[in-house]
Amino acid sequence: MGQGDTETQPAATAGGPKDSRRRGAVVAALMLAMALAALDSTIVSTAVPQIVGDLGGFSLFSWLFSGYLLAVTVTLPVYGKLSDTFGRKPVLIVGAVLFLLGSLLCAVAWNMGSLIAFRIVQGLGGGALQGTVQTLAADLYPLKERPKIQSKLSTVWAVSAVAGPGVGGLLVAYADWRWIFLVNLPVGALALWLIVRHLHEPKRDSPGRRPRVDWAGALAVFACGGVLLTALVQGGVAWPWLSAPSLALFGTGLALVAVVVLVERRAAEPIIPGWVWRRRTIAAVNLALGALGLLMVAPTVFLPTYAQSVLGLAPVAAGFVLTIWTLSWPVSAALSQHVYRRIGFRDTALLGMGAAALILFAFPFLPYPGRAWQPTLLMLLLGAALGLFQLPLIIGVQSTVVWSERGTTTASVLFCRQTGQTIGAALFGAVANGVLSARLGGASDLDSVTRALDSGAGSEPLRRAIADAVHAVYLGAAGAAALAFVVLLVLAPRKFPVITE
Repeated sequence: MGQGDTETQPAATAGGPKDSRRRGAVVAALMLAMALAALDSTIVSTAVPQIVGDLGGFSLFSWLFSGYLLAVTVTLPVYGKLSDTFGRKPVLIVGAVLFLLGSLLCAVAWNMGSLIAFRIVQGLGGGALQGTVQTLAADLYPLKERPKIQSKLSTVWAVSAVAGPGVGGLLVAYADWRWIFLVNLPVGALALWLIVRHLHEPKRDSPGRRPRVDWAGALAVFACGGVLLTALVQGGVAWPWLSAPSLALFGTGLALVAVVVLVERRAAEPIIPGWVWRRRTIAAVNLALGALGLLMVAPTVFLPTYAQSVLGLAPVAAGFVLTIWTLSWPVSAALSQHVYRRIGFRDTALLGMGAAALILFAFPFLPYPGRAWQPTLLMLLLGAALGLFQLPLIIGVQSTVVWSERGTTTASVLFCRQTGQTIGAALFGAVANGVLSARLGGASDLDSVTRALDSGAGSEPLRRAIADAVHAVYLGAAGAAALAFVVLLVLAPRKFPVITE
């Protein structure tokens, strides 16, 4: 076992294609699979008015996103363990089939309830796609070459963020909203064909050893995650935080946490093994990526409202202010290898998160009402800082485990980031609404104030209130960045214990 960050880890060639041509076909399949998951939310969001107009159910439409997110998040640990047990290929195939089945069913949905149910089916496949694609990226390339595939996957996310709304808008304008789901079928079918034909994994189990799956643990993790995430997503939205439904969900969730701990301690091959949290490097990265998910809520959820309501930008221009960070993020991530090879994974991530904390802290000091280029510049810099933070941590933590632990490790990192985003949406939503209520002298929330501005009722006091609310959220995001910085500084080893296989 090597102790330096720069030690080369050979690719798990036994677990992937042996020649570069075959490996290129698999990489293309991974990029297509990642595109399916990345395009999902952005392309669907543009069609919400048409979907509601056709199917009704306006009060439920938020579950088109929440249901999908919940399914992805709670299945990540399960798929991670299954990929370590049975291999990446069968898990990726099952995930792709589930995603495509969900897409087909969404296209034939007859009401909002059925569409939400089919979106959950999509999410069950999306969890396998996200986790397994990231794990295979580490299997296919040695440590020195791993930034190549990761930068390609980052580019897929960037292109999807920019192109998704446009593609969705075109399909809705010139076809029908159902085509936003049908378009997944040919793309997914091509990815599935490439995976089946070109991805070959050798048998890794010991002779006579039968794989053991902790199905009880998987069910407990799914139930626990689903209940707690539902409480966070719906709390303060569908019902007050201290209402009976909210308290009942949180109480049930905490009871299920105890069940998960009990079941996993007794399992021979637990879905969430204890070593995920006992190893300093993995625990530190999990917590740091959870804080990343938390802080990402500030720009992704609140910046578009700020750009339209405070800066007075049109929706397209407001979207550009947000998407600009998806351009600098993959560029910075691709270049991060030149930094972490010199100073190590941890210190590179510290550099990126330290810069991100300063950028987020600077946002509340922008002049009011300000010019559009000011938040745009900050978002460009923030994307560069976070690219320097996230990619070295993911590559670094994947390089500290062997093949049979990589799926579980990758899934735990992604699970923590997704959970951080869910917690951040609930937490910062409460912060924003609290500031609005204090500024406007009564019970107010961001949605109602934004609608009032859109209808032309009032202007300057409401705009200032929104600006103050978003500024408070960005200060909270800066605090989350500082938390990630401290976690890495205190918990993560200065040199990741890279394994040479």
